[in-house]
Amino acid sequence: MDYVHLGRSGLRVSPLCLGTMNFGPLTSEEEAHKIMDQALELGINFFDTANVYGRSVRLGLTEEIVGNWFAKGGGRREKVVIATKLYGSTSDWPNDTFLSARNIRLACEASLRRLQTDHLDLYQMHHIDRGTPWEEIWEAFEVLRLQGKVIYAGSSNFAGWHIAKAQEHAKSRHFMGLVSEQSLYNLLAREIELEVLPACRDYGLGVIPWSPLASGILGGALRKQQEGRRADKHNQERIEKHRSQLEAYENFCGELGEQPADVALAWLLHQDGVTAPIIGPRTMDQFSGALRALTIRLDPDSLTKLDGIFPGPGGAAPEAYAW
Repeated sequence: MDYVHLGRSGLRVSPLCLGTMNFGPLTSEEEAHKIMDQALELGINFFDTANVYGRSVRLGLTEEIVGNWFAKGGGRREKVVIATKLYGSTSDWPNDTFLSARNIRLACEASLRRLQTDHLDLYQMHHIDRGTPWEEIWEAFEVLRLQGKVIYAGSSNFAGWHIAKAQEHAKSRHFMGLVSEQSLYNLLAREIELEVLPACRDYGLGVIPWSPLASGILGGALRKQQEGRRADKHNQERIEKHRSQLEAYENFCGELGEQPADVALAWLLHQDGVTAPIIGPRTMDQFSGALRALTIRLDPDSLTKLDGIFPGPGGAAPEAYAW
């Protein structure tokens, strides 16, 4: 496994991140533990979760499943870079949500209990909180870091100017600030190329794309249109909307002799600034299949063809829409 630095930090992570969102609601605890064992055996040391995952069954269930896996010992916790998130509501009470200092403290303690660990390697803000000042947010993170409960801070779903604002406030406090941003990014959703990717590159943040297969649409949707999430009404509508692009894409993948899902992941790994796309397998077969992306090399002609099928915004702002 060729490990990469998470942004400007000294932390080294695998170029694929194991997403755990399906653990609990769609994947049994037994199967989830097998997937995590296999991931670790193959050198994938970067796992991502969140305090609200599992909510369709029970809030916090996914963290509990990961925590039970850590509790098996055998160096599992020591070998894994565990990333979790906070922001979403965990109760009907007004202060059990967002990024107040109170919620940051209590949400962290709850995640530590569920994950059965004494520290979080990467603690991510799941969304921007426009109602809490950065002075309060960074002070709360500084306390957690001094206590040894959090090592690195990350963001998710931030705009480019949110990243800039966060980092400038952190700099004024002589605090490291963010080391990563987790964003929606795939061949069909390339908006972050305008300002988020440039901001991350400038401030030294690693980029962790979520939904790299666009909810399965980039995973061979036309061949498997009635399977899994593709059968969902919303995704059926998206497939029809992008049918001509998907036909061209799947034909191109056929010419390459590769599976569409693997090409979509490989494309992300070729993008400047991307650290590790999140793969969210429901089964062991899905997990094993994703590893092929690490060995695919797309030449400039192939990347140009993919840009032709799925045009991005045209580059970074403002050049993408102005002179």
